[in-house]
Amino acid sequence: MAINKNHEFEDLDNTKCSIVEKNVSASRVEFLKEVLTFNKYEVVVVASPAPKEAPTSELVAPSTFTVGVTDLRFNSTNAVFGRSLHTPDGHVVTLAYWNQEDTVSDDTVPYFNHKK
Repeated sequence: MAINKNHEFEDLDNTKCSIVEKNVSASRVEFLKEVLTFNKYEVVVVASPAPKEAPTSELVAPSTFTVGVTDLRFNSTNAVFGRSLHTPDGHVVTLAYWNQEDTVSDDTVPYFNHKK
């Protein structure tokens, strides 16, 4: 059980994992997997469970995934704000880059000065 909502654990594919994000799209999974594997984390991805309520429209909801890492000490909030994650081009992962608001991580601008 997690101490708080920001540090959750689950068994993903029979492996105890620290949860990075839940209910993410396939493109988000690829982004997270690229960043985390570059930073030497073992990433585990499983399909998220189906929603409890059926969608009201005829369209089928896209599949979502749960992303975790096998290092139980990992916490995505601490990793981003603690500046411990890096991009393949050598920059520190910023909040805007992590949230995919920027395509390039500009670690010279503080997160509170970032303009969307």
